Amino acid sequence: MLEARHRMDAPPTRSARRGPSRIPSGDSAPEPSPDAVLIRRTLAEIAPVADKVTSYFYAVVFTGYPDLRGLFPAAMDVQRDRLLKALLTAAEHIDNPEVLTAYLRRLGTGHRKYGTRPEHYPPVGEALIGALARYAESTWGPETEAAWVRAYTAISQIMIDAAAEDEPKAPPWWHAEVVSHDLRTSDIAVITVRPDQPYSFLAGQYTSLETPWWPRIWRHYSFASAPRGDGLLSFHVKAVPAGWVSNALVRHARPGDVLRLGPPAGSMVVDHSTDNGMLCLGGGTGIAPIKALIEDVAEHGERRPVEVFFGARSDDDLYDKDTLLGLQRSHPWLSVRPVVCDEGLARQLPQAVGTHGPWSSYDAFVSGPAAMIRSGVDALKRIGIPGDRIRHDEVEELAGVAG
Repeated sequence: MLEARHRMDAPPTRSARRGPSRIPSGDSAPEPSPDAVLIRRTLAEIAPVADKVTSYFYAVVFTGYPDLRGLFPAAMDVQRDRLLKALLTAAEHIDNPEVLTAYLRRLGTGHRKYGTRPEHYPPVGEALIGALARYAESTWGPETEAAWVRAYTAISQIMIDAAAEDEPKAPPWWHAEVVSHDLRTSDIAVITVRPDQPYSFLAGQYTSLETPWWPRIWRHYSFASAPRGDGLLSFHVKAVPAGWVSNALVRHARPGDVLRLGPPAGSMVVDHSTDNGMLCLGGGTGIAPIKALIEDVAEHGERRPVEVFFGARSDDDLYDKDTLLGLQRSHPWLSVRPVVCDEGLARQLPQAVGTHGPWSSYDAFVSGPAAMIRSGVDALKRIGIPGDRIRHDEVEELAGVAG
């Protein structure tokens, strides 16, 4: 617990761990816990000064614990508010243990690639409390501070436990040699790599990549195929303005270069226990995991209908159209509809889906830019697909894909 305003003790041991309270079952939203009420008041107060909170947070971390600076990239404008945002997001969901635990376990295992250790959590907690105390002047007090300490203690312990459980099973990262670099358009490349150790993942998942040109800067990319017998992994990468990692991969990476891979993540995978039809929306390079899902269905010998809508801003940007149409010719259960969205993926691709159907008995998969995912999910719900049958990776989690 907190001995003084800016002093955070180490997280409790497993036996002493205190987790967040469980949500009662039922259709009505449960009453928030007292801690959740206090935490949300703080979040509302600091929202208008988020930049100042972020700057102060990192200043406390780096001045008080300079050894931690090496865990972060040299250019902090790329990192910016990611760590603090993750902590605040977790605290906001302290009353939702199912969502919170899954999110934090992913963070805990993923942070192994940064070299994060259990002893790093108390200094970060101290900086968090210090930043909140400074900028949440009207809502801060002993009760609010205690609520945040309890929340951070629970958050950090879930992450520490997840990392400890993952350590004997997998390395913190994998080295992967680039074996091919196929420039499909002026700014889109299909990159294939060979990991130095076995790498297990599921079709539809994604990983994080670090290039030798920008150490400690990681970006998420989806696997563009189902697991292969030769162990090779492929990614579709679009270079975007000011995208450090994406431009390095598209413009500079060549066969022989060695990248680093983080662990696989994501839940946009096929449920092979059902024979529901699959409706897939892929926008831009978001078609990569959709292609992996198609291969997965084919490898399992299933004959469920798979309907794919592949959208891009121009015909040239439908860079993988020939591959998908080739798969359609090989599999009678597969239908591929390329869609040119010159007025924007977020609006036109979901509209195209609505002109066909009905889709109420299908499982849906959505992948692409964040705005397209949001609009796509809304459109699919409107045409009758239940929310629990719409699969997509968390928009916040993949906010860094474009970099």
